[in-house]
This record gives sequence, C-alpha cells and structure tokens, in this order.
Amino acid sequence: MYYFIINPASQSGRGYKIWKKIEQRLVRDGVEYQAYLTEYAGQATEYARKLTSHCKEARVIVVVGGDGTMNEVVDGIVSCDMVTLGYIPVGTGSDLARGLRLSRRPMRGLRRIFKARRIRQIDYGVIAYGDDVLRHRRFIVSAGIGLDAEVCQHMQRSAIKNICNRIHLRRLSYRILGFIQYLKAKPIRGYILLDGTRRVEFNYIYFISAQIQPCEGGGFWFAPKADSSDGNLEVCIVSHASKRQVLGTLLRALFRRSHNRGLRCFSCREVQIYTERPMAVHVDGESCQYQSNLEVRCIERKLKIVG
Repeated sequence: MYYFIINPASQSGRGYKIWKKIEQRLVRDGVEYQAYLTEYAGQATEYARKLTSHCKEARVIVVVGGDGTMNEVVDGIVSCDMVTLGYIPVGTGSDLARGLRLSRRPMRGLRRIFKARRIRQIDYGVIAYGDDVLRHRRFIVSAGIGLDAEVCQHMQRSAIKNICNRIHLRRLSYRILGFIQYLKAKPIRGYILLDGTRRVEFNYIYFISAQIQPCEGGGFWFAPKADSSDGNLEVCIVSHASKRQVLGTLLRALFRRSHNRGLRCFSCREVQIYTERPMAVHVDGESCQYQSNLEVRCIERKLKIVG
C-alpha cells in the first residue's frame, strides 16, 4: 500500500495535473494506494500525523508537491522509524530534489519509488522559536533569518510567482523578489552560539541560514559542502558593510557551487542565533513570522527516503 499526500495547488495547479497522470498509472498497473489531497496550508501535516500516529507496520508515504509540502509532511510524522518517504517534486524551488539529486520528472520519480533500490537515511533539523510560547518545527532543507526569509514571506503572497509559474519561468520569481528585497534590506547586529561553546559576533548581518541541504531559495548554493547524513548543520552568514559585496556573494552562490569568499560558514550540531531586533524567519521557505532568538539543531539520520 502506498499513501500519497498531494498538493494540487503546487506550481500554480501543475501539482493536480501531475497527480492525475500518476493516478492513471497506478490504476493501470493495479497498485494499491490511498490519496490525500490538501486544500489549505498545514493540511499535509494533519494527514501525516493521522497516517503515523497509530502506525504498527511500515508505511511508504509519497509526497507530490514542493519543498513546503514535504516540510509539512515531515513536521507531522509521529514515528519516523515506521515511515519511508517518497518524493515527487512539483514546486518552484525543488531544493530538496536538487540536494539529493532526485529526478524532477514525475514518472521517473514514480518508478524510482516503486523499485526502491536505495533507501537513504538523512538528517532533519528542528528550530525552536517564540517569546511567549516556545514553538518547534522540523525542516529538511534549511531554516533562516533575515533577507532569505523576507524573500520567502513575500513569495507566499506574490502575484509574480504565479505569473512566472504559468510561463514556465518559476526560478525567475525568486530572482525578481530577491532583488527587490535586496534593495530594501538593512543590516543588523547579532551573534551566533555554536554547540553552546563558541560565540561569534557580527555587525552587518543580512541573513543567517542553517542548512541541511547544499542549496536553498531555488538554487542558491550557500552550503555546497553540506551533507544531509553527517549529523551537522552548515551555518552560513552573509555579513558585509557594503551592500555591493552582498550582491556579489548572492551572485556567486547562484552561479557557482564552489567556495564563496563572501560567506562565513560554520559546521555544528546546534546553533543559537540572536539579533538585536526581530527579523523574518523561515523553515524550508515557510514563514515563522519575525523573531530575534532562535535555536536550531540537527537530528542525525532519522528520516528514510527512497532515492
């Protein structure tokens, strides 16, 4: 039995079209399955929790959607030991597929899941935030504060994203909104505390990103050395006195996968992040509003995924 969680609205409705093709293949091949289509934000988490809360036998849950849908599913899993994930990426960013080198062709992805020749055990992250009520959320690509999160927040309600998706230029929406937010961005002071022992201060923070996967934001390679099964976060900081240097750093991250001299990167199991005023926060591109105090840690090799 395969359990499919589908976001039909992903990539401006392309998710639904892809699901109908997948469903035709499942029916044709006589595959036993159950399908759960989301209708609102957070419903994929509810489905995942429902499917895993009283799970007494191994289950394969296949996600058809973007990184945000996969994030919701991972956040809802109650018992990771009993679940193997499959992923058919249908999203604007597809950074998880990029990091794990998964095909973005739906039928090829479906065949990979059915054959299940390789089951990877990968890390996920947990972010803790909130002043009055402490909240926790899992992530599988990255969690960030500052400019990258500001772009994500505007992306969720932007007409530019829908227009670019319709004309098959989905990456362009990130570039346009990213440049707009870059022009508005102002640096801030703050510091990070690595593994509870090493404190590093910065005077001109534009953003801080804790990475499980090498890239975020639809193909920005901020952490090319990130390994999703080593139990560590790659914490990347863009901190420059000159805004022109920030632009150079972002362009290098977009076009080069090698070392980026404009980034400060640290490897650790957990990090605490403090900024002098609240900044936008995201997990896998999903908004966590504005925060000034975060704790991020890596959970080693607890997720199983076909790939």
